Amino acid sequence: MAKLRKNPVEELRSHIIIAADHAGLAMKRYLVPRLVKRGYVVEDIGAAKKDPADDYPDYAAKVARHVAKDESAMGVIICGTGAGMAIAANKVRGVRAALCTDEYSARMARSHNDANVIALRGKEFSKAKAWKVTQIFLDTPFSGEPRHVRRIKKIAKLEKAGRKR
Repeated sequence: MAKLRKNPVEELRSHIIIAADHAGLAMKRYLVPRLVKRGYVVEDIGAAKKDPADDYPDYAAKVARHVAKDESAMGVIICGTGAGMAIAANKVRGVRAALCTDEYSARMARSHNDANVIALRGKEFSKAKAWKVTQIFLDTPFSGEPRHVRRIKKIAKLEKAGRKR
């Protein structure tokens, strides 16, 4: 079942696992030093070079597995649209990846859905906007409101039921 923090305000995560495919590499290179400057411990797990033959599900899975194992970690994943990365990451139990393209979606993904991974577009998205959206995502605590806890528990049940096929 999904793990929810008891006091979300005090337990904002400071460990960031980040990865991008070739289409998100430039965005990742822009974000990493900014995250470090803000005091985050950043673990960059790829890609290290631009290789159009790489596959986004591989990077999404790496980040998702790290985040699923480490409650103190948040994930940042970047591909061309962000959609493929989000879909792939959400296949890992315990991960709630959200594609965020604006401040509102970033805030609500954290506050209402306790998302632990943000998926970003590497194309057609300004670096400044990506940075702003990422900051909001990381700075926003889960509200812990009973209706949101109830809904996240239902998502966890769907996850568990999906594995029984």
